[in-house]
Amino acid sequence: MRSAWSCPYRDRRADGCPRIKLNLAGFRKLRRSPEVAADLEKRARRIADAAGPGHEVEVTKGRTRALGMVWTDTHEARRNEATNRSLTRAIDAGR
Repeated sequence: MRSAWSCPYRDRRADGCPRIKLNLAGFRKLRRSPEVAADLEKRARRIADAAGPGHEVEVTKGRTRALGMVWTDTHEARRNEATNRSLTRAIDAGR
């Protein structure tokens, strides 16, 4: 069974196979948008809150996309991550 995206005829377009052209500049603009950055910040804050005290959040814009980061900021939080994997286990809170 073929998937909806496979086309048996690579040379011919008269067979009804879809031709898709991606707007890469549009994707880049969307990934760097303030709305995406705000969503990443909300998700990162939920992760940090679920991981417990001593975690910091930062959202920055990279060359092609917005980036959300959560890290341990105190010795206690680092110890808790090393022994209990508190930050690792909190990743699902960002969904």
